[in-house]
Amino acid sequence: MAGHSKWAQIKRKKGANDKKRSAIISKHIRAITAAVRSGGSGDPAANLSLKNAIAAAKTDTVPADNIDNAIKRAVGGAEGSAEYKEVTYEGYGPGGTAILIETLTDNVNRTVGEIRAVFNKRGGSLGNSGSVAWQFDKKGVILVQETSEDAQEAAIELGAEDFQESEDGLEISTAPADLYAVSEGLAKRGFTVESAQISMIASNTVDVSGSDADKVMALLEAIEDLDDVQNVYSNADLSNVEA
Repeated sequence: MAGHSKWAQIKRKKGANDKKRSAIISKHIRAITAAVRSGGSGDPAANLSLKNAIAAAKTDTVPADNIDNAIKRAVGGAEGSAEYKEVTYEGYGPGGTAILIETLTDNVNRTVGEIRAVFNKRGGSLGNSGSVAWQFDKKGVILVQETSEDAQEAAIELGAEDFQESEDGLEISTAPADLYAVSEGLAKRGFTVESAQISMIASNTVDVSGSDADKVMALLEAIEDLDDVQNVYSNADLSNVEA
């Protein structure tokens, strides 16, 4: 399964300083608010987008009170709150890497300007729609603490498409619609599910090392830091780069 750097990104977020931590929480609140409005419901059982947003927020250890309050405000249609639009941007980074960026924005001109500026400053380039998206597949991604044969067999029995061991545990991929059935099934069988979320996984990775690896990491982090950016994916194999 490609895209191991996703877990490095999660670890970076969990260890973020207070300022970055606040920004991460704000991004999740924005995603939850948008999911309630687009899905027309504050009930995650009836709104898959909201369920995905809540799962992603929990992965980044967003407090439950923040999540509940965001849902209540969105359901209540708080006056003066912005209407956010989902926009995906594509581009290229150092070493010929492909980058996919998911945003929620209330001002497309501002967002694309900020993203283009980061690409230009960090040695990348913003691409056209469709230029790199074909290199990524939407998958459910689960991280389980246990890497035992029992855990692997259980994942396959529950409907997982693929898995691989890593230093963080067992990384499992599923069809997007099967994410929760597999993760909940694993939890019921006693395995420790560290995270479960929808992600965009590169079909093939590009090995980057040395100065290119440093440049790619700096570019991805700078994009992640933009307020309107929700998720950043790359086909760069950064598994040997320290987070």
